[in-house]
Amino acid sequence: MKIENAEALESLFEAQGEARWAIASTNANERVAKLESLRRAILARRDGLYEALWSDFRKSSPEAWLTEIFPTIEEIGYAAKRLGSWMRGRRARGTFFLPGARSRLRYEPKGRVLIMAPWNYPFQLALAPLVSALAAGNTVILKPSNKTPATSAFIASLLEPLFPPEEVAVVEGPGRLLGELLLELPFDHLFFTGSPRVGARVGEAAARLHAGLTLELGGKSPCVMLPDADLEKAAAKIMWAKCLNAGQTCVAPDYLFCPRPLVPAFAAAAEAALRRMYGPDEEARRASPDFPRIVDREACSRHASLVEDAVAKGARLEFGGRFDPDGRYSSPTLLTGVRPEMAVMDEEIFGPILPVLAYDEVEEAVEFIRSRPKPLALYAFGSPRRAEREILERTSSGSACVNDLILQVENLDLPFGGVGMSGTGSYHGFQGFRTFSHERNVMVQGPWSPVSAFYPPYGRGLQGRLRALVEAALGLRA
Repeated sequence: MKIENAEALESLFEAQGEARWAIASTNANERVAKLESLRRAILARRDGLYEALWSDFRKSSPEAWLTEIFPTIEEIGYAAKRLGSWMRGRRARGTFFLPGARSRLRYEPKGRVLIMAPWNYPFQLALAPLVSALAAGNTVILKPSNKTPATSAFIASLLEPLFPPEEVAVVEGPGRLLGELLLELPFDHLFFTGSPRVGARVGEAAARLHAGLTLELGGKSPCVMLPDADLEKAAAKIMWAKCLNAGQTCVAPDYLFCPRPLVPAFAAAAEAALRRMYGPDEEARRASPDFPRIVDREACSRHASLVEDAVAKGARLEFGGRFDPDGRYSSPTLLTGVRPEMAVMDEEIFGPILPVLAYDEVEEAVEFIRSRPKPLALYAFGSPRRAEREILERTSSGSACVNDLILQVENLDLPFGGVGMSGTGSYHGFQGFRTFSHERNVMVQGPWSPVSAFYPPYGRGLQGRLRALVEAALGLRA
């Protein structure tokens, strides 16, 4: 749906306001039917999505299936199987002080939801929160990213036949203008995935509206290799994670701390892994159909400037370092001899460049990680017990993984989200349903309320005896 002005957007918002209570009253079977129709449509039209992602990123269909389609289908299946039990809420335990009362937790839709999706995984990171919002019974306005126009158009064409606009509307228009117009509307919940800078603006809007808020922001996710790590396996896994989607992944390893004596061996193992995955030399890697492109010319130029700055300040270019902004190509690049003051260590790289910092004692890595904003993910390679004791227990991150990377986000039995500068709130599985629901405390009182014995006038004999009984039960009497 193309939005040209504030009036059109307000009209859509009001239509969703009129429909929200009817949608909120739908039962589990009705919501599951909607999710299943979405699943069938995704599978039936997957070739169209592959074409859109190739157009936007030159992303291969196997990688598109792995990172865009499979996680979305998995999210739908997980929610559909469990939605009935989620919606039933739960009974609360009775208390000594409320005899005869029955209390329960009731999950209710928050109402009108705004989902602002990013460009790096434009399908999965739009549809996964949408699945949770629909499971919870909300209406949704979904804004895809303007940086991935083919995928955004595909999402609109996928959802428009499935849902009336008063339930789900995909809005497209001038990015910054539309974003500002959306943030003026009194949504009940705002869900944003993207940069911390824009996330701060969304957070301000949520505070002004007293709306619920979920921010998935990313950050510089560290990876620490311990001396007892399996270097060959670690190198292969790290290079896969760094090159997935050409490094444009919010939970990609942004930099690596490596024991100083192991740096040369790691560089050699990393290049060997790269040869196996994308080809023996730079020309083969650039021609590989499995290596995606950068989202735009500006991002590619930024990658080039980061590497140029690092090399000028003393870093060693082990391999890569080729950039073609017009072709939106950034080569897989490894830098060693990196120091914290280099520009490549300032902000999230969001590209296939891995800076390696050497350490002599693991304490150096821990102190550095703790001195920076809390990341969305943290990775460690080595003995699990040692990694837990020396890294995880002494740092904080939104998620963590030992001896692998990125895969921690796939367990839908656990929430996924950031902490501090890397995000607010979480989703996936039940946590996604909970994020888009209001947890309502409901109590049904029996024929007699014990509080009536404490009505004024105060000081009657019965009140004194009841108060003494309550204090004894609480252990407040000497």
